[in-house]
Amino acid sequence: MFRASDFLGKLSKQSRRGSLLSKLRHGHLSKYGRALQANEASVYSNHVNGEYTNCVRDELGQKNAILNCGQPRLQYSRFATAAAEAYNIEPSTDGDSHVSEEYANVNWDGLGFGLTPTDYMYIMNCSKGQKFSQGTLTRFEKTEMNPSSGILNYGQGLIEGLKAYRTRNERILLFRPEENAMRMQMGAERMCMSSPTIEQFVNAVKQIVHSNRRWVPPPGKGTMYIRPLLMGNGPDLGVAPASEYTFVTYASPVGNYHKGALNLVVEEKFRRATPGGTGGVKAITNYAIIYKPISEAKAKGFTDVLFLDAVTGKYVEEASTSNIFVVKENVISTPPTNGTILPGITRKSIIEIARVLSYQVEERAILVEELFDAEEVFCTGTAVVVNPVNSITYQDKRTEYKRGVGTVGQKLYEILTGIQSGCIEDEMGWTVELD
Repeated sequence: MFRASDFLGKLSKQSRRGSLLSKLRHGHLSKYGRALQANEASVYSNHVNGEYTNCVRDELGQKNAILNCGQPRLQYSRFATAAAEAYNIEPSTDGDSHVSEEYANVNWDGLGFGLTPTDYMYIMNCSKGQKFSQGTLTRFEKTEMNPSSGILNYGQGLIEGLKAYRTRNERILLFRPEENAMRMQMGAERMCMSSPTIEQFVNAVKQIVHSNRRWVPPPGKGTMYIRPLLMGNGPDLGVAPASEYTFVTYASPVGNYHKGALNLVVEEKFRRATPGGTGGVKAITNYAIIYKPISEAKAKGFTDVLFLDAVTGKYVEEASTSNIFVVKENVISTPPTNGTILPGITRKSIIEIARVLSYQVEERAILVEELFDAEEVFCTGTAVVVNPVNSITYQDKRTEYKRGVGTVGQKLYEILTGIQSGCIEDEMGWTVELD
């Protein structure tokens, strides 16, 4: 296993900061470096479709997993041999062998980002002003709800999203679940809702993953997406906070959120959030309002929309389901989370990693015209992870950006996913292993 210090270095030792990928490419690790350089063209071919696939991450972290990247097996055989020699491991000859634990009957190679019903969900209830009771596991099924419930009539509801990852030795890891718990509490305060404690939230997530463990995809095949949902669920009619609340957590195995290159269009008519509104929390009401601009953008061939601020219409805010970063030289810029932008947990992690790597990170207002001069743009989020932007179109002007090997976004992606998947030792203290 690589140690995170190989990528991140010790926080107290500036000289150890930097990317292992960079060290490999500059020959600092001769055997493994030559293997990577010899397969540079093959590695790059996995990025030209606009996504950072698992290939580079597996080659860097899970040395015997490189045969699982969807490329012809012989293409990587020379790389696997060199890596094995450099690290005294034995490369796998059967990349699809995952027989040490029972798996659900799923076509893991065909996973998209959609609901695949699993076995169990977790439910907790409470009355207004009270604490949530002990939750229970129940079979995943439809639930009954009063027609006058707050979530149905007035949109009093919050969601969260996080993932579980299976490592090569069959461990299951969660990534910073306490951050999701705290964000739900922040949203509940804004929406006048009772909310689970951090301990209750994390326990619910652990139970739902443990009970649905066979649905966590094999390494390199996807992740388990976990959806906590907090909703007003009492028999109420007036416009007021609900008298009862229900917390539900369910999960589904998922693949990539976006397929192919990510081409954005700046939305000039519709706004996602306004100052004083709920754009800074994961309120369910934030999402249906963006369906129309997304549908119109996709009808024109774009992947997603990039929203501007509601006050001036001059500043970049975020995409429909992700935060955005702009790269120019050694500076990484991202809009500040000032109440209209969701404080993403992936966003927060990428900022921390980038600063450890000695990039200058600026959280500031970004004029939309700055997109014309950017070298790279990438989006971050639990669902999209770190996704490179191929192009952004604003007022009929299309600007394209660098992607692939050697880009800042790719380096950050490799480190983040390496920690999440357990192939880089987590010296940041971010992962939680399932018992």
